[in-house]
Amino acid sequence: MMITSKEHIIEYFKSGIKSNDNFKVGIEHEKFIFDINTNKRVSYQIILKMFEELYEFGWKPILENNNIVGLKKKGKSITLEPGNQIELSGDKLNNIHEACSESQDYLFELNQVLKKLNLKIVSSGFDPFSKLSEVSNNPKQRYEVMTKDMPKGGTLSLDMMYRTCGTQLNLDYKSEEDFIKKFKVINSIVPISIALFANSSIVEKKNSKYLSYRSKVWQDTSRGGLPKFFFDDMNFEKYSDFVINFPVLFIKNNEEYISGKNYLFSDFMKGKIDEIDNRLPSENDLTTHLSTIFTENRLKKYIELRSMDACGWDCLCAGPAFNTGILYGCLDEAYELISKWDKNKIINAYIEAPKKGFNTELMGKDLYYWASVLLNISNKGLEKRDIIGKGGYNETNYLNHLKKIIENKRTNADHMIVKFSKNNNLDDLYDK
Repeated sequence: MMITSKEHIIEYFKSGIKSNDNFKVGIEHEKFIFDINTNKRVSYQIILKMFEELYEFGWKPILENNNIVGLKKKGKSITLEPGNQIELSGDKLNNIHEACSESQDYLFELNQVLKKLNLKIVSSGFDPFSKLSEVSNNPKQRYEVMTKDMPKGGTLSLDMMYRTCGTQLNLDYKSEEDFIKKFKVINSIVPISIALFANSSIVEKKNSKYLSYRSKVWQDTSRGGLPKFFFDDMNFEKYSDFVINFPVLFIKNNEEYISGKNYLFSDFMKGKIDEIDNRLPSENDLTTHLSTIFTENRLKKYIELRSMDACGWDCLCAGPAFNTGILYGCLDEAYELISKWDKNKIINAYIEAPKKGFNTELMGKDLYYWASVLLNISNKGLEKRDIIGKGGYNETNYLNHLKKIIENKRTNADHMIVKFSKNNNLDDLYDK
């Protein structure tokens, strides 16, 4: 189907509607890989060696112009980010137990390979060691276009591409009304997510004075941020208008990626892009365009939450569990809570949270207070779901890491600063 009208895009979003019992959970998480002898990020050549070793575990190559740019196995894939960060895009699974088990299996396989090659993971939201000039790229074509075009709209766009890692979560909606509620909730709690999951305080081997330097970078990234109108009741039509009037980043034409220049998606829909012989966009083109909108949360045929720093195994499942408990288990209570919040105050908290963390103020309370409230709501939601895993416990078990953070008032970023400032020992930043 060609995408030639707003109605086509609305229909695309409607096709994502699922019944409650078909709601899925999809986790994506990115990792930095370093050579432990040099403390340098790995090159594409080393990535190829890693991929080769992973074939033993049943992974198959993904090719682009005869270059291996990722791996796939069943419903999941490992893809390459611009600076050779690797990302697991997980399968759509039934609950946090399954999603967490998938991540565990993947990290087990990855660690076997890394040991062989003398490499280690750093699970941080921002590269703590490297300068931008020290990070090598890879042959994925789209990144070539992005490296050229992204800095025009945000001064830290290249830092975003080459030096950040995050954890994303994909969740479903059962109706347009359900989407409106969920989207309003997740956009309203972005400052709390930034503070609670902050894990990027060390930059170029120094304390950056930020708790989530990754979030600061994303706030100065082209095509990113937290648009004010996201706090209105964003239905499918309003989001479609946003998509239509959003600049095109690149277009895949045959096997070639072409810069979007100054074209809007509306130009594409009207057949006004000469460089591609004025062809109209397909559904694949729409899917690509949606994936290049880098806001804190976004809509595809599901909702993608994007405000969490990458973190180690102890908290990898905590973020997905936290949000699942709120959006799948206790949506109405969360919606009632945030419906009293002022969007200008949320935006202010969003801007301050990367630096101030829990000390940021929102609606007369600090974010520590709101994180505690939301954690209770999430816990209640997961209790309500009452899905028991193989270990005999329900999904609330994955909130233990966050309960410790609330109990001790210390985030991963605070721990990172303490560990690092003791002796500036870089080894402490590697995953154990």
